[in-house]
Amino acid sequence: MNKKKYWIIGLICCLIAVTSFAAGYVSHSLFSFFRPKYHLEFSTNVKRENIINFNNVKSYLLRSYYQEIDEDILLEGAIRGMAEAVEDPYTAYYTPEQMQSFMEQSSGNYVGIGVTVFMDDDDLLTVSETFPDSPAKEAGMRNGDKIINVDGEDVTSIKDSDLIVQKIRGKPGTTVKITVYRPGINDYVNFEMVRRVINLVYINSRMLENDIGYVQLKLFDEDITKDFVDHVNKLIMDGAQGLIIDLRNNPGGSYSQVVKMADMIVPKGLIVYTEDRNGKKTEEYSDANEFNIPFTVLINEYSASASEILSAAIKEYNKGTLVGKTTFGKGLVQSVVPLEAGAGLKYTISRYFTPSGICIDGIGVTPDIEIDNDEMYKYYSVEDIPDGEDKQLLRAIEETRRLISLRK
Repeated sequence: MNKKKYWIIGLICCLIAVTSFAAGYVSHSLFSFFRPKYHLEFSTNVKRENIINFNNVKSYLLRSYYQEIDEDILLEGAIRGMAEAVEDPYTAYYTPEQMQSFMEQSSGNYVGIGVTVFMDDDDLLTVSETFPDSPAKEAGMRNGDKIINVDGEDVTSIKDSDLIVQKIRGKPGTTVKITVYRPGINDYVNFEMVRRVINLVYINSRMLENDIGYVQLKLFDEDITKDFVDHVNKLIMDGAQGLIIDLRNNPGGSYSQVVKMADMIVPKGLIVYTEDRNGKKTEEYSDANEFNIPFTVLINEYSASASEILSAAIKEYNKGTLVGKTTFGKGLVQSVVPLEAGAGLKYTISRYFTPSGICIDGIGVTPDIEIDNDEMYKYYSVEDIPDGEDKQLLRAIEETRRLISLRK
């Protein structure tokens, strides 16, 4: 009886163990089934060793790095690295916070220091214009200053201008510390400025002498075409027989707006076209209406993007005379797409071409009359150059007067 009793007890224990294992297996299988699994996909063109290295680096860091690491941080870093790997200063991955800030600045909510900027050939964020009555202007920041540090953070390794701009902007009344490298003195300058709401005026105009009107465009915002028409009409009503359009230090802006402006100025025909990697073209045309007033256009090395589209169209249709220096040379078109969880990607999708088929990226638009201002005014804003000292403007006045005389 004892042997039989032990046999029964052993059988019961065995059944309990099997049941527990089965229950655990089923529970694990159900949990695995309902827990989503993710995977990365690569084409067969990817080298096998790169896949192995990717997984090995991840494993080493997660297993042996001296501190605990969030695997999501590693993955987001890899995503950012993909955008950086194309070595395009206009392509960048935005975190959800960066994407939100980008969308806010695109919608016109602007709290900052009052400058326009661009990335120079060394991928350093460079000031192209300081606006009147702005914290930057009051602090003494100048055109050509290269921003290298924001609130103690070295930003020279950041290749996307918008990411640095986001660090400069903030809440009204807060302080931002900026260090710039100033080429004119070959030294560094430190600024401490209080951010405030910047009410930017992107266009201004006035009469020069008795019969020449002057219009300065600082940026192509979403209202610039309407404002341009209003300013030009007023100048003509005031007696302007000729016009000077000043695009110096204008970094660009709205593609649709510059197309509308060019449509009003140049004769019927192609204004600009874009072309993607597959050769697909998107063309923009003007109608038969065109400017019927002699005019010149002022450009310099800080005139970029939309400014170059307008300048190139005017030059190639021989509608006006370009005066100044060769433009910056940005002929790439970007798109911003939303990603999961509020993140985003800004990337270059195409190049744009002038009516004659020239892509000015890295080349720029050359003036018909090349002239530079004195070295002492190289880093001045246009309005800060003393009256009578702006050689480019004086030459534009001379050329505009010549064009007016040809009409008489």
